[in-house]
Amino acid sequence: MPVVSRRLVALGVFGVAVALTAPAVAAAGPGDDPSARAAAGGDRTQDVRRAIEGGKARNVVLFIGDGMGDSEITIARNYARGAAGRLEMDSLPLTGAYTTYAVAKGDPSKPDYVTDSAASGTGWATGSKTYNGAISVDAYGNPLPTILELAKRNGYRTGDVTTAEVQDATPAVLGSHVVSRDCKGPNETSTACPANAKENGGAGSISEQLVQTRPDVLLGGGATFFNQTVKAGQFQGKTVLDQAKAAGYQVATDAAGLRAARGDKPLLGLFAPNNMDLQWVGPVAKVGGTEPSTCQPNANLPAAQPKLADMTRKALDVLDRSSRDRHGDKGFFLQVEGASIDKQDHAANPCGQIGETVGFDDAVAAGLAYARSHPDTLVVVTADHGHTSQIIPNGTKSPGQTATLVTRDGVPMTINYATNTPGQSQEHTGTQVRIAGYGPQAANVVGVTDQTDLFRTMSRALGVR
Repeated sequence: MPVVSRRLVALGVFGVAVALTAPAVAAAGPGDDPSARAAAGGDRTQDVRRAIEGGKARNVVLFIGDGMGDSEITIARNYARGAAGRLEMDSLPLTGAYTTYAVAKGDPSKPDYVTDSAASGTGWATGSKTYNGAISVDAYGNPLPTILELAKRNGYRTGDVTTAEVQDATPAVLGSHVVSRDCKGPNETSTACPANAKENGGAGSISEQLVQTRPDVLLGGGATFFNQTVKAGQFQGKTVLDQAKAAGYQVATDAAGLRAARGDKPLLGLFAPNNMDLQWVGPVAKVGGTEPSTCQPNANLPAAQPKLADMTRKALDVLDRSSRDRHGDKGFFLQVEGASIDKQDHAANPCGQIGETVGFDDAVAAGLAYARSHPDTLVVVTADHGHTSQIIPNGTKSPGQTATLVTRDGVPMTINYATNTPGQSQEHTGTQVRIAGYGPQAANVVGVTDQTDLFRTMSRALGVR
């Protein structure tokens, strides 16, 4: 029996059973999508068998929904598609779950059951567990090579896309190594991470290290930290943005600039001073609940700010063209993060959270469209950790904060936030989260695995060590 098939039998029984019995969506994706072809309740055995591919992938596209646990997916599905509808991320043929725990600082033998995005990102980016707050360093603070760095070293094009600051935990773990996620620019690094600071002989802040790692595409917010001044080394007295331009980056600051960017230079897109703006707005949850309502488009969303799906399509286009022009059979690695699912879950803001999940799903649709026309592409869709929001019965007198939204079904849905006291940031949870895959090596996501196994799946797919 082939290795991949053995792994499916050993680890994937429950994951595949779920995939086989999940109802199909009425109008999912293109006609060649296995899940779109399957009638509701139909036998999908052959479709799943055809989805099992071993071997190498030319490209890997990783989608991270920050804080997007099963509850967050279900809330977005119910609201935007209806209970019997399906999101694009639901169409991936092979599905499993992975554990996300972190470890204690200085003692990796002790689990920390609730991870943050830094430790979880380090897990899937490097294959090693670390402590909360760490950016691609081990439990003792030693740098760990990342999947993006390894891909780049082996001749692949690379990309890193987010709706947060590009220095936020998830994008940061791919191209920087600092002892605290707070060390986003030279100013913060001098005080919070002195060992990493340039003036102390370190590699510098997250911003400086990302420029030094030089992914071919780096898109998101975080312009504030690129405007800080470098404190030592070749670029002392200049800004990090100056350093990026010296490294050959073309810089885009709005949607028009993104569209116009050429593929013959690395592309840096900085579309907000800090995090990018929300897609949807609505009532924030409160003690005692809210009146049933619906979400609305964010009237304050800058017209010039690209959406995550726009950034994804541009990244795919640039990476595809540049890899084919210069690297032959070597393709690319791309990470795409929907960051503010997590941030709005922290804020007990269901419409903000749902809008960001829907926007993330639009980006997944763009990635799957590419993969379906480029079958040598592995697509993985997952989250970094679970979060607080839960669907509870309407009328429940919860001690937490609740909001009630009227879904696409025309039915009220009550969402509860109760992992912290009112006025405080809601907390992550330690639950396992969904992981789904499409393409070469995707069978390795089925069953229950660990976050660090994703690193090995992607490394194996690209053939890098």
